[in-house]
Amino acid sequence: MFALLSAARKAITGHTLAQALSKTDGLTKALTRRRLVLALPALGLLAACEPMAMSGGGTGPSLDTSQPVPVALLVPRGSANSGDAILAASLENAARLAASELNGVKIDLRVYDTAGDPGVTATVTTKAIDDGAKIILGPVYAANANAAGRIAAARGVNVLAFSNNPNIAGGNVFILGPTFQNTADRLTAFAVSQGKSRIVIVSGQTAEGEASASAIQTAASRNGATIAANVPYEFSQQGVVAAIPAVKAAAGGGKADAIFLTANTAGALPLFTQMLPEQGISAQTTQFIGLTRWDIPRQTLELPGVQGGWFALPDPNLSAQFIGRYRAAYGTDPHPIGSLAFDGIAAIGALVSRGKSNALTASALTQKSGFQGVGGVFRLLSDGTNERGLAIATIRNKQVIVIDPAPRSFSGFGF
Repeated sequence: MFALLSAARKAITGHTLAQALSKTDGLTKALTRRRLVLALPALGLLAACEPMAMSGGGTGPSLDTSQPVPVALLVPRGSANSGDAILAASLENAARLAASELNGVKIDLRVYDTAGDPGVTATVTTKAIDDGAKIILGPVYAANANAAGRIAAARGVNVLAFSNNPNIAGGNVFILGPTFQNTADRLTAFAVSQGKSRIVIVSGQTAEGEASASAIQTAASRNGATIAANVPYEFSQQGVVAAIPAVKAAAGGGKADAIFLTANTAGALPLFTQMLPEQGISAQTTQFIGLTRWDIPRQTLELPGVQGGWFALPDPNLSAQFIGRYRAAYGTDPHPIGSLAFDGIAAIGALVSRGKSNALTASALTQKSGFQGVGGVFRLLSDGTNERGLAIATIRNKQVIVIDPAPRSFSGFGF
């Protein structure tokens, strides 16, 4: 990590980008390997698609709650990406673990492999509904979720996708993945409550970076903050180096009291959090806020520049309890996205437990009180997105410290 930061510093003082990259290549590869399982799904989730409304205005199927409820789980097993097999296994394991904890509610879980392909997804969605599925849980990638949603809409069935892409949400498609907007809203509201209301956004010139910046801008408008500047940067080491003067100009001299960084550890976060303090912009003078998880991977906690920064995360105690139960059942840790399958089954089980035939309609799925998931309370919104109760944490002495706990309910919280 420190080799990367040292190389970046030399790049500023006259070394060529090629020289800097040659010094950091080994570390970059190591970080990429460490983050591969997390980063690839996130990139896949950002493909834009269109939501579908149900034909005839239907909102969901009718259930016979005296019988086990057929639930179709769509996983990306069979794709050319070896990481999808690991993800598929974790999703299935987490779903079965959740079903085993439902206290009397019976779920008939049927697993279908999508091969990570929209065409295959459409075919297996048709089969799942023909087999009697009353709700679709999954798939992961946005294009696949859109394909499943189109088929399911025509059959009056709702879809709880593992995507985090709001562009595919709506109609009969609800996304379970944590959204940039939810995270930005939570962090911005907290920042304003702490007197940090003049924000500089620093975002990469990628689809993900642009979506992140837009979420922060919306959050600022909702929570009474001001965007002092939006500094985009080319998604490269040279682009980061070139952006530093613009960030300094935007935030220096008291022009801003917070810098919102959208980058993660596999991207530009290590460079920004080292180079900005070297230019006189540090967490001691300007609050650093991260839209991504700064505790993953754990090497991030070693970075001097992230000390004192803020980021959001699910309730760490509840998350640790889930990991412990999963590890005890399957002998390994869950994939980070795997927990979404647990949340989906938990929500389905909570609704079915009431014994009502309309338990899986859109109006039931979007109940305001929400559900208890792996990392705390969450709820599905009428636009197909979701809201999750998140904690605010900082990093002190290379340790994660929660400074504002996650809410336990939505009473007086959220939109």
